[in-house]
Amino acid sequence: MQKALPDHRDVTLITPSAPMATPTHGGRAKCLQRLVRLDLPVPCTVALSFDEVHRIAAGTLPDMRGLLASFDSDALLCVRPSSEDPDWGGPSAILNIGMNDARYKALSDEIGTQAAAALYLRFVQSYAVHVARLDPDEFDESDDSGTAGLSDALAAYEAEAEEPFPQDPAVQLREVLRSMARAWEGTTARLLRQAKGAPVDAGLGLVVQEMALGLGHGECGSGVLQLVESDTGLPQLTGRYLSQSQGRDALRKRHCSLYLERDPRGPSLQDLAPEAFAKLNDFAQLVRRRLREEMQIEFTIRGGEVHILDGVRVARTARAAVRIAVRLAQDGIISEQEAVMRIEPRALSELLHRQIAPGAERDVIGRGIAASPGAATGRVVFTSADAQASAARGEACILVRRETSPEDIRGMHAAVGVLTERGGITSHAAVIGRGLGLPCVVGAARMQFQLHRKMLIGERGRSFKEGDVITLDGTSGEVLLGSPETVEAALDDAFQTLMGWADEVRDIGIRANADTPADATTARRFAAQGIGLCRTEHMFFDAERITPMREMIFADTPEDRQAALAVLLPMQRADFTELFRIMEGLPVCIRLFDPPLHEFLPKDRAGLRDLAEALDMPISDVTRRVESLAEYNPMLGLRGVRLGITVPEIYDMQARAIFEATLDASREGAPVVPEIMLPLVSAKREVEILRARIDAVAAEVRAERGRYFTFRLGVMAETPRACLRADDIAPHCQFLSFGTNDLTQMTYGLSRDDAGRFMSDYVQQGVFDEDPFHRLDIEGVGELIAAGVQRARATNKDVMLSICGEHGGNPESIAFCREVGMDYVSCSPFRVPVARLAAAQLSLRETGVARPTRR
Repeated sequence: MQKALPDHRDVTLITPSAPMATPTHGGRAKCLQRLVRLDLPVPCTVALSFDEVHRIAAGTLPDMRGLLASFDSDALLCVRPSSEDPDWGGPSAILNIGMNDARYKALSDEIGTQAAAALYLRFVQSYAVHVARLDPDEFDESDDSGTAGLSDALAAYEAEAEEPFPQDPAVQLREVLRSMARAWEGTTARLLRQAKGAPVDAGLGLVVQEMALGLGHGECGSGVLQLVESDTGLPQLTGRYLSQSQGRDALRKRHCSLYLERDPRGPSLQDLAPEAFAKLNDFAQLVRRRLREEMQIEFTIRGGEVHILDGVRVARTARAAVRIAVRLAQDGIISEQEAVMRIEPRALSELLHRQIAPGAERDVIGRGIAASPGAATGRVVFTSADAQASAARGEACILVRRETSPEDIRGMHAAVGVLTERGGITSHAAVIGRGLGLPCVVGAARMQFQLHRKMLIGERGRSFKEGDVITLDGTSGEVLLGSPETVEAALDDAFQTLMGWADEVRDIGIRANADTPADATTARRFAAQGIGLCRTEHMFFDAERITPMREMIFADTPEDRQAALAVLLPMQRADFTELFRIMEGLPVCIRLFDPPLHEFLPKDRAGLRDLAEALDMPISDVTRRVESLAEYNPMLGLRGVRLGITVPEIYDMQARAIFEATLDASREGAPVVPEIMLPLVSAKREVEILRARIDAVAAEVRAERGRYFTFRLGVMAETPRACLRADDIAPHCQFLSFGTNDLTQMTYGLSRDDAGRFMSDYVQQGVFDEDPFHRLDIEGVGELIAAGVQRARATNKDVMLSICGEHGGNPESIAFCREVGMDYVSCSPFRVPVARLAAAQLSLRETGVARPTRR
């Protein structure tokens, strides 16, 4: 063959020195060049750049005769897409270009009439459907793939296209290139790849390759090979081979294809053609070492000779991706730092939670916001009491609510998943669900929640009653009917190794938001460096605690409040003692009581009756008192530090419980230095008042116990004023933790529980780039935080700074926190590994240590 093309950037023969790169010619073209550089038996291939394909789509074609002159005159060709990222898809490959009546006759003499007819028929069918855009029903594969089937297909083409099948290879190739280029730039294809993360202007390259036919005399066939198992990432030579075939027939016809390696389940290529098998294995090992990746190799064998047609990155699950990266590093092929960079942080969620199996059938009945990842299957229940009853019977259930409240905590603990009509990414259901590792879909507003009838209506009008089985996909936000196949979570040695490498380079601390011993245990399992937010109010909703809590709320005098709180004191002390013991000396930041008191009061008649009985009061008096405690806007009312100042007995009790637990836990283990955080602070005077009371309680406990202890006092900066006046507040505390959930809510004037109803419309129309409760708003909320950081450090250079909202587990938000100089971020326990990996990758990008080298 004579080389007819110069080394031109846009249309070039793939040689070791040809000018091409993935961003200009696509990943397939660049991979083929790397295979050529390894002196592997790659058939002659020409690459067309993104720019050239764009011109073809616009009607300007390259010199077809010159392009064809690069190949042997009687060669058959195939054209494959070459996008920058294979996940973006592309048009289907077209094989056997150049088949015509003359070539069919010549091949019939060479490989037999039936084999030649099969090649020609395959091309006619593919060309008719994908290039000429004729009716696919007219060209369905029939049982007859021989001469009769070919005659029928050629006749059908002439009848449908009103012209004979094209015989000129130049015309065939021209039309194939034009069709593939236009298909890529079509509206449907563009929208599909944008949904997969491709930019609007993503380009497509094309590769034109001489075919090494897997048909003929002697041992001929085609197959694919890879060195790892795609689901687990474990080393295992996998793939299939099929004699007298081409393309990926071996995978499509698994029932008649051969295993590659010797296998007790059936015949293998190793038995059939041991020399060819040995060559393939050697080639695969070479490709792994030199391309520094696990690759799937497409090959043909012709007369016993091996040809390598293509190499693509092995498809893999998140679990397999981690193991592959770790093994490549352990084998010295890539560095540990590059292994850390190869894993998408968000993909770790698949390892931490059960997921719906790839390829499982999905009967989607509704959609909402994917608030907490993982898959859960259970029977529909509509109340927390029913969820607890279901759990007692050993039946998995999905708790369905319009929106959850703190009263639903026990029901959420009993359920395997939560579905709500209202709410957003930082709603109560979402936050608690992530903390519990509970799959959760919120804001499913297009479904109808008829709670009084105990009915759930799907988006298409189908009705589901209590007891029906549904599945939540908290990773995608879909609600499915029935029980699709799932894949269990798996944290193996490869995961632990990768996370260890990540921690070695990470330069920002990662803590967990943990309210219960179970949360704290999960945080330790995921190697959190402490608890950055313990919300104490969730501890008061247990059945044995809610009554004394309500008695305290109804008390008229400080003495009566203290009497009610005295019942809660030992319970709180036990809670904190257990947390301290689990964390074994790691920091534990406890936020004092935050929510408005009305959240602890009953809302229905039955609850009011029970409260009246417990308090020995007329139900009318109880009802009036509950109504008097209601607020027009409770999230901006009597809550947080305002409660601590107006009802100081609550914070006094909590401080005493913390200090007594500190001494109890320190006696048995590592010294504990608790961190006490005041919520919703806006002014330094609030800190001064409460610091004095907390110091007084500490002095009392030291005197009573005869032992010394220390503690740190800090502020949860979650109002705009706290950020702007951080220079006033910082001298009075040891730390500031920015509560980004409420800070976002107050900055935007946007309810985080109601925003889910319209947020998707706002994002789609470009009002917001992203839901600000999901990804921190750097321009608005971030500016307030940056000002708070700068002003706090100006008056207290030793103040510890962090964020403890749900943004703490978001990679983009962590990048901002590093940039402004935070000491740590705190997030839900199940997001800790994501945050650890994201923080490590940010550090490596900044230093440039992990930039891969490419040959």
